[in-house]
Amino acid sequence: MTPDEIETAMQAAFNSCDAASCPLSDRQKQILLQVIEQIQGNSKSRMSDVANPLDELTSEELEVFLQFVKMEEQQNRTWKVQLLNDWLHDNDSGNVQFIRQRYGLQWLNRVESYHFDKYSYFEDALKLRVGDRIEVSNALWEWVQNDGPCIREWFSCIVLQVDEIDDGDDCPTNCVVRFYDGSEYEIQGIYEWNRYNWRWPQR
Repeated sequence: MTPDEIETAMQAAFNSCDAASCPLSDRQKQILLQVIEQIQGNSKSRMSDVANPLDELTSEELEVFLQFVKMEEQQNRTWKVQLLNDWLHDNDSGNVQFIRQRYGLQWLNRVESYHFDKYSYFEDALKLRVGDRIEVSNALWEWVQNDGPCIREWFSCIVLQVDEIDDGDDCPTNCVVRFYDGSEYEIQGIYEWNRYNWRWPQR
């Protein structure tokens, strides 16, 4: 069930309790919704731990594949599109031909940007593009602490603009994102000092 379906089912259950003259208090409803949310979070966490298709590659295959992805991204080409074009035109994909031969299209379709997050040495290889959906942390605009009044939260947004700033020695990258409420925010040093304040969304 999707989160929306679960919320609808819970609301129906609350209404049934009211109709049966056994209404739940607001606090009881809140506790039930929090438990459901926690169960969903744990389930999603277990799924993301188990279902990373990159884990199915051998260490040698993974190294070759990550190198291929990194090279494609550096050339401003989308790695998945490149592989699909090779397959569509029956071209040899070179060092990563094994992906087509051993793993196939179903495996390729399962690979998402957030799967690369597990490989910390690779985290900057995937470049942000206009139209990408990411999640950003409130640590960008608030002081957050694990045990303080403001805890880390994540907000979905879409990338509007990506600019590499050439100021001589360094070339930091700034990114403008738009939140679903329509507000926009510029993230400076998105690959540099703010890398830990954004992530690819998990489905």
